[in-house]
Amino acid sequence: MSDHPTTPVLDRVHTPDDMKTMSDAELHQLADELRAETISAVSETGGHLGAGLGVVELTVALHAVFDAPKDKIIWDVSHQCYPHKILTGRRDRIRTLRTEGGLSGFTKRSESPYDPFGAAHSSTSISAALGFAVARDLGGQGGDAIAVIGDGAMSAGMAYEAMNNAGHLGKRLIVILNDNEMSIAPPTGAMSSYLSRLYAGAPFQEFKAAAKGAVSLLPEPFREGAKRAKDIFKHMTVGGTLFEELGFSYLGPIDGHDMDQLLAVLRTVKARADEPILIHAITKKGKGYGPAEAATDKGHATAKFDVITGKQKKTPSNAPSYTSVFAEALIAQAADDPKIVAVTAAMPDGTGLNRFMDRFASRCFDVGIAEQHAVTFSAGMAAGGLRPFCALYSTFLQRGYDQVVHDVAIQRLPVRFAIDRAGLVGADGATHAGSYDVAYLANLPGFVVMAAADEAELVRMVATAAAYDDGPIAFRFPRGEGVGVEMPENPAPLEIGKGRMIREGAQVAILSFGTRLQEVMQACETLAAKGITPTVADARFAKPLDRDLILKLATTHEALICVEEGAVGGFGSHVAQLLADEGVFDHGLKFRSMVLPDIFIDQASPKAMYDVAGLNAGDITAKVLEVLGVAQIGAQSA
Repeated sequence: MSDHPTTPVLDRVHTPDDMKTMSDAELHQLADELRAETISAVSETGGHLGAGLGVVELTVALHAVFDAPKDKIIWDVSHQCYPHKILTGRRDRIRTLRTEGGLSGFTKRSESPYDPFGAAHSSTSISAALGFAVARDLGGQGGDAIAVIGDGAMSAGMAYEAMNNAGHLGKRLIVILNDNEMSIAPPTGAMSSYLSRLYAGAPFQEFKAAAKGAVSLLPEPFREGAKRAKDIFKHMTVGGTLFEELGFSYLGPIDGHDMDQLLAVLRTVKARADEPILIHAITKKGKGYGPAEAATDKGHATAKFDVITGKQKKTPSNAPSYTSVFAEALIAQAADDPKIVAVTAAMPDGTGLNRFMDRFASRCFDVGIAEQHAVTFSAGMAAGGLRPFCALYSTFLQRGYDQVVHDVAIQRLPVRFAIDRAGLVGADGATHAGSYDVAYLANLPGFVVMAAADEAELVRMVATAAAYDDGPIAFRFPRGEGVGVEMPENPAPLEIGKGRMIREGAQVAILSFGTRLQEVMQACETLAAKGITPTVADARFAKPLDRDLILKLATTHEALICVEEGAVGGFGSHVAQLLADEGVFDHGLKFRSMVLPDIFIDQASPKAMYDVAGLNAGDITAKVLEVLGVAQIGAQSA
């Protein structure tokens, strides 16, 4: 554990109300102490460090000027919300971040009234803030609505849909563009270049003088009316054409680490705003902590670390991660096939495509936080004769689902979806769980859906996807380290729709889909002590199903149990439909489908989350004993 920093001013803050009587000098000191406390806390818990460090001054200024929770401060994505949580009555729990029963790593409505809107995915804040503004004006909850959104999140179309609507409605709404030239990776695209041009020739000191001048002139312009005040803000504007065309007054750019500028501008905006306003603040991700500032991702996400050195405390492992296995397998395929291209949505490191990009720069595309575009862009390349791999986290692929249906599936285009972070992912909790992709893909006509049981199977599935040109195909794999199995040197494509037998047994058959296969095999060891030897098969495919394998298992065993890392409506549901259609249930088969429960599971370790889900080895053991009517004494201890 690190020593906690000395924080005499921060110690006085239990809620934002405690900041209202502080002098500007004390607010300066509060920001310094808040940064130190944030670094200290995350060193013990791990988590999203860099984003929070970049908004320390902004967080202090917002809570000093506005009146949360009456005023709604909405953090886009909310990677940057740790300082906010410390100032809003949660400091005593900040060292429980992202742990079972602890604080969420994101804003969460059920956690605090100071979190008016939950977040964890990008680019939702302006839409939500506009919703609050309309509710306020129609007699709902009062107060200002303030959206804090990063420049990376501004690459998503939803942000512009919201701004277009806000400009049309013309309601009082405050948007703060937190521009640090970073999201998880450096942002790409024309919007990023546009923002860079806005502040390239605008010295911060000139704006600082204008901002302070505006504040000093406040009494006079307000006596003269709104037009005079609006003119002052026009003089404070540099560039801003795009945002003004969308109906926003544009202020900036300002130095997001200069407390004087922040306080002056926010106080003025609070006093006179009567329309949508965008404040463009330039910040530095990882600000004030050397190891974060020096990191390529600016300390975006970190394990527990030593505060002095910044060295992360990661547990060493000999097994490669599934993500790295996917990346190397794709590189191997692309080396032999110049038509293979890869697409990521602002996650080159997270998906492993940074390695592909290093090798094949002209064939790898980071489209920014724009999953809808990523899917249709991939569809266009497929229609043009290329073999695109669209690599997205399961939870983010949800954002492009209409495009998956309309632009890929209906047209039977051979887009290959590499779905990372399948299943339950641990500390990021429910917002990042890959729970639904099997259900929402396997119901689409013509879609091939696979799940890798281990890293060797993943390599085979990459080869299968590369070779498959008859329509869309998807393969899913979890976060974290593999099993440590021997890897195939020259993987041959799998036969579409064919599973594999793992072991022959009797009485009960277990049909596994995905990496729960390791838990199934552990359960079999426990069951062997009771004289029960299940047959075990790896389905490999949720669509098309291996009809022959499933019917053989169903007709030669007393019971069939499906196990998967997904929600109801997925693999097990398709198996049940097949068995019903074939009349197997008419002959007395005992069938069970083990799926994720119908709840959102809060953050914990992956094992603890699967304990909640009832999908670990002990749960599988208990299910086998239950269906066979065998006493379950000691079963849950497996």
